[in-house]
Amino acid sequence: MKLQNRVVLVAGCASGLGAATARHFASLGARIIGIDRNAELGGRLQDEAKEDFLFVEADVTSEEAVSHAIRTGIARFGPLSGAVICAGVVHGEKVRGRKGPHQLDSFRRVVDINLIGTFNVVRLAVDNLATNEADADGERGVVLMTASTAAFEGQIGQAAYAAAKGAIVSMTLPMARELAALGIRVCTVAPGLFETAIWQGIPDASKNSLIETCQFPRRMGRPPEFALLAQQIFENPMLNGSVLRLDGALRMNST
Repeated sequence: MKLQNRVVLVAGCASGLGAATARHFASLGARIIGIDRNAELGGRLQDEAKEDFLFVEADVTSEEAVSHAIRTGIARFGPLSGAVICAGVVHGEKVRGRKGPHQLDSFRRVVDINLIGTFNVVRLAVDNLATNEADADGERGVVLMTASTAAFEGQIGQAAYAAAKGAIVSMTLPMARELAALGIRVCTVAPGLFETAIWQGIPDASKNSLIETCQFPRRMGRPPEFALLAQQIFENPMLNGSVLRLDGALRMNST
């Protein structure tokens, strides 16, 4: 699937991996329907990309908001060709901390946004992709979800985050198997350490100790590198049902 003139939904488009993907796809001629809760940053991105980008403020956990965004984007650009879901939050909390047990509300919030929100966007996007006319290979669309290396090597305090990201990993193959009959491919990328907003305010010593666990390159990933892999997933028809680690051979330790 070449991205020229394709319509792609990018959830979590206002910053980080989502913003890099939206920019890169737009540079390749795609038309972007961007959704995010951050209207200020999303509006800036729309101003930057102009006619090839439509920003709609939306919470990924809301069926009504995501459905509205998809309908609005299709009305403007035409049929949806794919979806990239990067929306998510990070939360650190021990099962039994100094102040007592892990708060159930904080666990639920992480799962709601990272897992339920991802599934909500996927199911609504797929409902539209399934109505597309198939290409010569029978393909109708592509779905790309975002997990994390925490799905495999979650650190202490990452029970909620690892649970949500691990579930995304586990959904990938069942979805790919089911949607194969519709000509829709499904892949997940599991990034390691990337230069995104979640690392702002983290002490350099903490970041450097994590970077030391990367084999090569020994640095944090850059969001455009995620966008390059997203492009390959869309354009390479043999990528399906796979979870691709993008981490410089990072293997996190327990702390």
